[in-house]
Amino acid sequence: MSSDPTWGLVATIKAPAQDILDFAAHHLDLGAHRVFVYLDEDVPEARSALKRHPKCRAILTDADYWKRRRRDKGRPDAHQHRQSLNATHCYTRDPQVDWLLHVDVDEFLQPLSPLAAQLAAIPPGILSARVRPVEAMQPDPADPPPPGTIWCKGFDPVLRIRREQTTRLYPRYGEHLNGGFLSHVAGKIFVRTGQPDVSIRIHNAFVGKTRDSNLFDLDDCRLVHLHAPTWDDWQARFRYRLSQGSYRPDLKANARHSETALTMHQLFSMLESEGGEDALRAFFTEVCVATPDLRSRLDALGHLHTVSLDLDAKRARHFPNFA
Repeated sequence: MSSDPTWGLVATIKAPAQDILDFAAHHLDLGAHRVFVYLDEDVPEARSALKRHPKCRAILTDADYWKRRRRDKGRPDAHQHRQSLNATHCYTRDPQVDWLLHVDVDEFLQPLSPLAAQLAAIPPGILSARVRPVEAMQPDPADPPPPGTIWCKGFDPVLRIRREQTTRLYPRYGEHLNGGFLSHVAGKIFVRTGQPDVSIRIHNAFVGKTRDSNLFDLDDCRLVHLHAPTWDDWQARFRYRLSQGSYRPDLKANARHSETALTMHQLFSMLESEGGEDALRAFFTEVCVATPDLRSRLDALGHLHTVSLDLDAKRARHFPNFA
């Protein structure tokens, strides 16, 4: 009888030590066989803790690293390019797992049944398996969830249905959103290891120059995305995302199937120029705050998800020496 497939993950991370170790501990707790963290900026405390754990690998991507990797080209300016290069580097250097997942530090797997069994059920000819996201919402201060609980929103996988639901759920801003998400609905992918000529991007794998389009959907697994879990967290990352990240000017509209949809850059720039912080707060309140009304409407469509990550306990379990 064959053993269950092993899995691991790779991430390029620029974050505080606790966030890095929370991310690693959560996935170790789920059974990750390897956690590869490419440190986009050195965090000595996290790097030391990761290196002491037998299942973790910490790779510091400093100037010498990029000089070795790219010689005269050096470190790529765009972090998206660095992410793809690092994920592919990990994949091609024998990650010691059967499946490798490429994710970000604010993304947490939530399998609804044993993950190894889900991966074992994927047909042999499949290269990539997709995990769809749910996006965390800010608790309503007047009606918070039970302690340790996060409310998340989901979406319908059928585009036509998703579009209609989005405009009903978010009447002021839904026209410009895909599923009501500020971030991606594409999800992230596990890639079967040991295959030739494979490279990994943010949401897809490529064989040579051809994108793998035959993805297997892991319907019994979610990816909890803490993209904008609170107003303060969203604002702390807002400028960077607007200029270089997921709201940067060169990206297409999230609701690209709509002829009138603005890009996220256009939408947020317009709101801010016309109404300042008050307009951004109004947007955030409608779309990202788990009010009783929004929760009720999401729940009626099957799109309200309750999550408990318990990161402090997991971090203490796997990295007990980290204060």
